[in-house]
Amino acid sequence: MKRILFFALAALMVFGPLRAQKQNESYLAYINEWKAVAIRNQADYGIPASIIMAQALLESAAGQSELARKANNHFGIKCTSDWDGRTYKYDDETKNACFRRYTKVEDSFRDHALFLQKPRYAPCFEIAVEDYEGWAYKLRECGYATDKQYAPKLIKIIEDYRLDLLGKGKAVGKRHEEQTTGSRAKKATVVTRSEPIRVIDKDPDPEYKEPLTAFQERRQFYKEHPKKRQNGVRYVLANEGDTYANVAFRLNVRERDLRIKNDALGLELNPGDRIYLAAKKNKGATDYVWAEPGQTLWELSQEEGVTVKAIRKLNGFDNKVRVLKTRQKIWLRKVKES
Repeated sequence: MKRILFFALAALMVFGPLRAQKQNESYLAYINEWKAVAIRNQADYGIPASIIMAQALLESAAGQSELARKANNHFGIKCTSDWDGRTYKYDDETKNACFRRYTKVEDSFRDHALFLQKPRYAPCFEIAVEDYEGWAYKLRECGYATDKQYAPKLIKIIEDYRLDLLGKGKAVGKRHEEQTTGSRAKKATVVTRSEPIRVIDKDPDPEYKEPLTAFQERRQFYKEHPKKRQNGVRYVLANEGDTYANVAFRLNVRERDLRIKNDALGLELNPGDRIYLAAKKNKGATDYVWAEPGQTLWELSQEEGVTVKAIRKLNGFDNKVRVLKTRQKIWLRKVKES
């Protein structure tokens, strides 16, 4: 028996330190750099910050993969038919596969959140944000990755680096043993207070305000954003502080649907931008207009209430056309040749 205990203690002394060396310093640095973005995206889009961070770490190798370094693509998102941005060719499961390319890393995080708004991922949002295991398996089930071990890999990263604590005001990245040891130490500390004990009144807080109903929220929004019309389509102008996410919330619509109506996938909302409340049309109110200096195709589309796709088709533009030439005639209707 003594010999068994001796070997058990020896094993603990040898293998105990090895467990403490599992964490990767580059992972810890990456978490520290991007955790605020993950927490913000959880608040804005309802995706668990733990899942966001675990996917980013896994897909980008903590920012060290070729896609991350050369295309700022930290989630391995490929090009799709509705992607109108820059691209990067990379050998994946297929040679020269098309991946999305971003100007900033933050754009990659935002587009990942928007990408998960696709209907195929709707079942994920039926799971509580605290249930990272459920989210991991449901993402794999909905087709985010082909790797059969994708969910277990995400879960292991989350548990190894305590990513489940993101947004809870606790230190992320510390091991479970350190967290529990710290909590036990706090419980052992005796706190003395000199101030008298406050008696909490049973009456409700007088500053509490009943939240608005969806109808009241929408009505208040239209008071702050008067409706206008262009080409027979209703729109409002964005105010300071508006985003597509909070506008969609106040109107009780899906953010992705609102963005599609405005050809705004991957774009930010700026004060003064038009926000169309219904789909823009495939032809304009006039036959043609003249492009203004420095005007982009998207700006013209919003100005005239005509979809970007329709303007491209009417004028024979390919997907590379972004900025229009000064005083360029832009057709908004198909005119029969006389």
